[in-house]
Amino acid sequence: AVCRHGCKYGECVGPNKCKCFPGFTGKTCNQDLNECGLKPRPCEHRCMNTHGSYKCYCLNGYMLMPDGKCASSRTCAIVNCQYGCEEVQGELQCLCPPGGLQLGPNGRTCMDIDECSSGKALCSYNRRCVNTFGSYYCKCQLGYELKYANGHYNCVDVNECVANTHKCNIHADCINTQGTFKCKCKQGYRGSGFDCS
Repeated sequence: AVCRHGCKYGECVGPNKCKCFPGFTGKTCNQDLNECGLKPRPCEHRCMNTHGSYKCYCLNGYMLMPDGKCASSRTCAIVNCQYGCEEVQGELQCLCPPGGLQLGPNGRTCMDIDECSSGKALCSYNRRCVNTFGSYYCKCQLGYELKYANGHYNCVDVNECVANTHKCNIHADCINTQGTFKCKCKQGYRGSGFDCS
């Protein structure tokens, strides 16, 4: 089987037919499936969509059970946690979505962890990290765009000279370079390439 446009988060099972991994959708399995929007809803109370998955949380006064259901808890209501709580060795502890959130100084609310500045994020050399609440994603560096070639997605250089997105002077030549471009004044002209006289 050959899938001409590839299967980003899935596998090719027939001519141009992808079988997506759980949590992904689309013709080439390149889109995140928002499980929180499914019927029936996967979570009893709060649902937070994540890349390729989702997480369940309970309203204040409820405890998250192993099966994802929320059980009423008077003791949890007293603690006043943002995302519900759990009992650990007889003590109540507020919960935070694991991974990208951590318990704040007050022990009740959850704060975002900036994976990009903490160095926890793993992005390839030609991608930059973008922090989001509770997570992060990797985006192509400026001057690069996401393209599908040779069976996978990659960030490739944008040729500003061909795309005509450069700001070179009309009396200058545009020279494409990796991730950017240069402007050089034509023979008989002087200047930066952006200004030529």
